[in-house]
Amino acid sequence: MKIVSIRAHKVDLPLVEGDYKWSGGKSVTVFDSTIVRVDTDTGITGWGEVCPLGPFYLPAYAAGARAGIAELGPHLLGEDPTQLARLNRRMDGALQGHPYVKSAIDMACWDILGKAAGMPVAVLLGGRYGDDYALYRAISQESPERMAAKVAGYRAEGYTKFQLKVGGHADTDIERIRAVRACLQGGDVLVADANTGWLMHDALRVTRGVRDLDVYIEQPCRTYEECLTVRRHCDHPFVLDENIDSVDVLLRGHADRAMDIVNIKISKLGGITKARQARDLCASLGVAMTIEDSWGGDIVTAAISHLAHSTPPELLFSSTDFNSYVTVSTATGAPRRENGRMRSSVAPGLGIEPIPAVLGAPLVTVG
Repeated sequence: MKIVSIRAHKVDLPLVEGDYKWSGGKSVTVFDSTIVRVDTDTGITGWGEVCPLGPFYLPAYAAGARAGIAELGPHLLGEDPTQLARLNRRMDGALQGHPYVKSAIDMACWDILGKAAGMPVAVLLGGRYGDDYALYRAISQESPERMAAKVAGYRAEGYTKFQLKVGGHADTDIERIRAVRACLQGGDVLVADANTGWLMHDALRVTRGVRDLDVYIEQPCRTYEECLTVRRHCDHPFVLDENIDSVDVLLRGHADRAMDIVNIKISKLGGITKARQARDLCASLGVAMTIEDSWGGDIVTAAISHLAHSTPPELLFSSTDFNSYVTVSTATGAPRRENGRMRSSVAPGLGIEPIPAVLGAPLVTVG
């Protein structure tokens, strides 16, 4: 089997709540998603998606994904999309860095592999565990009162895990965490996610100010070293996210006891292939994980679901359902949340079929 063409489509994904805010005054109202189609000489087509969380979150941006695919695509024509390790080495050799550019192509090739094998991607990733798995709900940064009200509303929809967007003024963040924790019940999980927004002194003030509460602290500062300093002065369970972009960092973090949980984002690592490698390493080391991506619609959500559902339940801290945050559906067959939980498709490949009218004409065509 050989790749004969690669196409990239642009799809806007408006948010159900109107906007999404996090640390440093960052916000997005419409996400710019790139959906990739990979065609083969056997007639099998695979689909992938990459959707950066704006250009100010990670070193990634939407137009860059499409420009990168135009640059990388010609090097992949004639390659076998089912030989994922070889294909990833080819991509890394042809384009240094830029893992997010490679993610949607890798994802589409997993879709092809599953269709060719007649198996869902979750089975190819090791097999599904149980009937479903728990999701978290991200709560956009607002006043303490409004955030608490949103958590109460989403709790009524079945969610029991909440990722609270903090990373603002320390005093206000302490109020946010206290207000939300007060409306939760026993067994509910609360994560205070600063998204690198605190300086070390802010982070230390907040962790001291909520020392009596049951809350996880996620990515308080920008650098690994700053986060490690906060970790060593913190009594709370600790999550690393933005810094976890390679196996090297995972190994360093484990050796330093820098975290209790890591967030595995598919596009940040370069696709399902490398996210799986990181997932399996974490499983071997006994490090719990949230399986997710930076953002996305139906196709990214499907890919997340296959990786999450094939992760041992005792190590799967949480996952997410990005397609419930946006107003546009890009594919049929995508998983949907049920009472705060989700399950991956049992159809071959990712189990999705894009909607042509939503995709429109491709902006990039290679081959």
